[in-house]
Amino acid sequence: MKANKNDLHESGRPLTQEEFINKIKTDDEFAKKWGELGPIYGSQWRSWGKDFKQIPNETGDGVYDITTTGIDQIQNLINDLKTNPDSRRLMVNAWNVGELHQMVLPPCHYGFQVYTRELSESERFNWYGNRIGSHMHHDHIVQEMDQENVPTRAISLMWNQRSVDTFLGLPFNIASYGLLLEIIAKEVNMIPDELIGNLGDVHLYNNHIEQAKEQIGREPFELPKLWCLDEYHYLMDKELVGPIPFNEKIEEFRSDFFTMHNYESHPAIKAPLSN
Repeated sequence: MKANKNDLHESGRPLTQEEFINKIKTDDEFAKKWGELGPIYGSQWRSWGKDFKQIPNETGDGVYDITTTGIDQIQNLINDLKTNPDSRRLMVNAWNVGELHQMVLPPCHYGFQVYTRELSESERFNWYGNRIGSHMHHDHIVQEMDQENVPTRAISLMWNQRSVDTFLGLPFNIASYGLLLEIIAKEVNMIPDELIGNLGDVHLYNNHIEQAKEQIGREPFELPKLWCLDEYHYLMDKELVGPIPFNEKIEEFRSDFFTMHNYESHPAIKAPLSN
């Protein structure tokens, strides 16, 4: 991307790549203008193959700009989970070879796959008991669980990653795919099961070594619980004329729908971003 006269070094020369990257990190206004990453994760997940065309109008005195919507892989995944949960094709891919050249950085976590399995009666019983916080008698419990729409299947997610910044990047990857698994499970009425990372080129940068040593020397706290606010449950469960497509629900999601209960952490460890 070329810098114009307003995006030059103080000396008047064009910015170097290193200066450009640093300015993106430190200058919010500059990042808004020049920080576009290209068709990366969200674009591929929600609109794979989106195209932009100019179509002449009928009078021939101008053109219309037409953007095709592309393929919503997330909505397709939800549809397949609801209609064919035993499929071995429950996949979402971000590695679009036809658009890699348009991306500032090709996807590191380039695809994920989900698997489902049937729950045993005892697994459903235990999940329901934990959910309502009481001990139940087994008599007629199956009928009660069916009436309460207790899930009959568990769902696991495996993501594939070509390159892993262990100290700075991987914790975010684990957290984001964990949350994604929770959201998908809620939509298709399944119980989140396993979260699996298939990681390639796992590395620790030289300027992260001391920070990593400090991290592994710490005593872990008890894991917190994810709480979803009532607004989220309402959005996921509500029906108007009919069931709301997931691709419409997800547009209304907000980060404050989710909170961590009993979350404890050690002080943050700062580390520089390596490129």
